[in-house]
Formats: sequence, structure tokens, C-alpha cells
Amino acid sequence: MALTRDFKETIVERVRREPAFAKAMLDEAATLFLNGEADTARLVLRDLVNAAIGFEALAAATDMPAKSLHRMLSKNGNPTMDNLAAILRVVRKKLGVEIQAHAVKAA
Repeated sequence: MALTRDFKETIVERVRREPAFAKAMLDEAATLFLNGEADTARLVLRDLVNAAIGFEALAAATDMPAKSLHRMLSKNGNPTMDNLAAILRVVRKKLGVEIQAHAVKAA
């Protein structure tokens, strides 16, 4: 019988062990948002928040209820730009990351 581990536990462990992985997740979430894939971006960001910060700490840092943050970052969530900016600000600060967008000419 093969031993398996929950995907979310694997993400939490890897984010805590490899700061570069956490930064790559943030980059992926931002890229997905900018490319119009908001549903997937919210899910990646939710997993990153859960692994790197925790929703209770994010709630305290953003002055928003944890339950509301969970809903915002769900597949069908719909955070406002202000709320998304607040979430990203906290995540960026925690990871020590600066986000810069640049345009790439489409092929």
C-alpha cells in the first residue's frame, strides 16, 4: 500500500522549506490574474496564503474577517481590487517580494 499525503500538506511543507517555491507561486498567481485566469489565480493565491501566512494572520493584517478572505479566494470568489491589493500587499511583505509587471509582445 502506497503512502500518500494530502496535496495541501505538501504545499504547506514546500512553501515553508523553499522560499523560492513560495515566490514562484506568487508570481504564478499574479501572472494568471493579469492573463485573465482569475479563477485559477485565486486558488493558487489561496494555497499560498494558507501555507505562508494563514488566514487568521491575513485577517488581522488586512482587517478583514478570515471567513470573507476564504470566500474571496475560493474558485467562485469575487474580491474587489482593493481587497485583492490588500491581500497581495500582505503576501508580498511576508515573502519579501516586489511585483513588477512588464508587457511581452504577443506572437
